Amino acid sequence: MFMANFKSKLLTCTLSTFLPGTGLHFAYLFGLKSKWFFLQIACLCIGVWGWMELAQTEKESILGWIAVILGEGSILASWIATFAFGLRPDEKFDAQFNPLSTKKNQSGWLIILCVVVALMVGAFFLMSGLAIAFEQYFSMQIEAARKISQ
Repeated sequence: MFMANFKSKLLTCTLSTFLPGTGLHFAYLFGLKSKWFFLQIACLCIGVWGWMELAQTEKESILGWIAVILGEGSILASWIATFAFGLRPDEKFDAQFNPLSTKKNQSGWLIILCVVVALMVGAFFLMSGLAIAFEQYFSMQIEAARKISQ
């Protein structure tokens, strides 16, 4: 019985739902050799820097906005991974990640709960990001129109 390499579908979904942007679900599934783990953690760090940059420049830094978009993309990618791994049939998940293990995943309500939480929070996060971006865009347009009219 070879249990050392068993990968839990529930733990994968829990990591991607409740620790978004960290890429820990990829590190868990593929190990530290995963390029997606490092890409997600780098984008999250860049996004945090962008958030601080926007706070210091009163939302005037274009580079800060680009960095925040990268950070948000990293977080949203984690929630999309929750959908991909959580809604995948157990047989397919086990065939890919547990080919030598005798223990098999059995999806239950906790995985569905992770998917639902990821959907709700992810939709809120995406809509909030779009609302803030459009608000900033239209505020800048109004300011530009005022400068032209003077």
